Amino acid sequence: MEDQPSTPVLMFVAHRDVESRVMVALAEAGLDDITSAQSRLMQRLDPAGMRLTDLAEQARVTKQTAGALVDQLERAGYVMRRPDPSDARARLVTLSERGLAACSAAAAEVARVEQEWRRHLGDTAYRGLRNALIALRAVTDPYR
Repeated sequence: MEDQPSTPVLMFVAHRDVESRVMVALAEAGLDDITSAQSRLMQRLDPAGMRLTDLAEQARVTKQTAGALVDQLERAGYVMRRPDPSDARARLVTLSERGLAACSAAAAEVARVEQEWRRHLGDTAYRGLRNALIALRAVTDPYR
């Protein structure tokens, strides 16, 4: 084990592979104008819509960075801004039809990857991996 990377690095390597495959799938679906940074922001977007400040916090970027990325996504037709029904002064960022299509294409690729992992590891090991990662959310995911 000493010659192997740490567990967090191994998790990052697996995540990076999935992220790369999702970006290829998006490009193949004709959605090749989404950058990795934009994709990471879209991953955190609540389907009901989110305020920019909440989106920035969850994506761990500054409000200015989130605003610039949302501006780009809005110009490309992936998101929309609409009034927040709970506060007339605030706006919510929501997915457009094109954004929903991108999320659908991404989800389909993630499902393919998970099927490959299950075949590679076997059902028991895959379930164990998934259960362990779900248990880790209690100490790693403040947005769970």
